[in-house]
Amino acid sequence: MMLVATACGGSDTDSGTGSDGKNGTKASAQGGASASPSPAAVVSVTPKNGASGVETTGALKVSAAKGTLTSVVVKDGKGNKVDGAISTDGTGWAPSGTLAASTKYTVDAVAKDTSGLKSTKHSTFTTVRPAATFVGYYTPENGQTVGTGMEVSLNFNHAITNKKAIEKAVKVTADPSVEVVGHWYGNQRIDFRPKEYWAAGTKVTLSLRLNGVKGASGTYGTQSKDVHFTVGRSQVSIVDSAAHTMKVYRGGKLVRTIPITSGAPSTTTYNGKMVITEKYTEKRMNGDTVGFEGQYDIPDVPHAMRLTTSGTFVHGNYWASSSTFGNSNVSHGCVGLRDVKGAGDSSTPAAWFYNSSIIGDVVQVKNSHDKTVAWYNGLNGWNMAWSDWTKAS
Repeated sequence: MMLVATACGGSDTDSGTGSDGKNGTKASAQGGASASPSPAAVVSVTPKNGASGVETTGALKVSAAKGTLTSVVVKDGKGNKVDGAISTDGTGWAPSGTLAASTKYTVDAVAKDTSGLKSTKHSTFTTVRPAATFVGYYTPENGQTVGTGMEVSLNFNHAITNKKAIEKAVKVTADPSVEVVGHWYGNQRIDFRPKEYWAAGTKVTLSLRLNGVKGASGTYGTQSKDVHFTVGRSQVSIVDSAAHTMKVYRGGKLVRTIPITSGAPSTTTYNGKMVITEKYTEKRMNGDTVGFEGQYDIPDVPHAMRLTTSGTFVHGNYWASSSTFGNSNVSHGCVGLRDVKGAGDSSTPAAWFYNSSIIGDVVQVKNSHDKTVAWYNGLNGWNMAWSDWTKAS
């Protein structure tokens, strides 16, 4: 009887003292299943879960302690993923760009410890609601073919105080590659150009990544788009005010010399490199709008192409004597070419030049008794030395 009692006691798995190897193994396995180890890795997300009014730049960070991140997925309310990268040591993640304003985001992150055990974190937050938004109005237009002197110009509808943020969010690239640098005029305009005129055939891309960028206190951008344009053939025309001529060079070769009239001694023409920014088959020119009150008002100036914001044009002239062109300077600062009333005759020098020119072509004036045109008066940054242009960037 005592032997049976001893045998029964030896098979009891709760005691953990039996000498039966098989039963002992079973007891050990049962004990392991009921006490799984916890992962050591800890995932942290900043800002805290449920936060609102979060800044679009610099606020979102994901980190792992006692482990490394293996996955971080951040999405907006439409399911769009936010680009970002895990650090080389695996302990941190940050977005590669700017978050959008007034947007709810979700964060799902996974980390593992040295044993391979995983830890997860789910969090949500909402970004700041702007007091105002801004956009940049760009030149040239998407898909446009332009001359080799065309600069890329952005004009913002709100003042920008955080210029470094704008410079990070706006890029101008070229194929074939060339360095392109931006230069500010005031706090609402930035122009981009390479050191020399673009090479003919260059493909240029303006990348705007302004959505969520803080341009000033309470003011955030809304644009995210790419603008593409192509540089056409090279045409540079040299106006010599003293010789009363304009030599037109295409691809570096002289194709035509045109007699001209430029600014009279009291109303001289600017010197310097000026880019054609607008073209009109006919345009009204009223002296009252440019400081020459009561001196002229011509409703139908033919073949007019703008060179400066302040009102310098190269245009057709039908009211001056034909002997004026090539012999004397009589204009109020514009470059005049012989033309006829109305823009229908394509045989005149003015019509030929108009039809031969595109937006972005360069007209360079020399030997005029005037100063060099200001770089910001039109798209005329070519008049600033490259060292000065890049210094202020």
